[in-house]
Amino acid sequence: MIFAFGIMSVVCLLLNLFLVLVFVRVILSWFPPTGGVFDAVQQWVFQATEWAFAPLRKVLPPVRLGAAALDLSPIVLLVGISVLKGLLRC
Repeated sequence: MIFAFGIMSVVCLLLNLFLVLVFVRVILSWFPPTGGVFDAVQQWVFQATEWAFAPLRKVLPPVRLGAAALDLSPIVLLVGISVLKGLLRC
């Protein structure tokens, strides 16, 4: 029982960290690449989260808003993580 509690704690921690990474990715996507350390951080965050975004983008097309397009994959991913955390009681 203690072992299962320890695994659940680690899973909850990883879900929380990934949730923060998704938020950071969304915020970083608002800024264009400028070079330097910022680009390195931006590239690392994008690579660390792309495995979750890519399958969602294949299923969900961007919503057209005039000349711009809104990517719904971050919203779906955030809701999915929140539901998973609720099911696991994190």
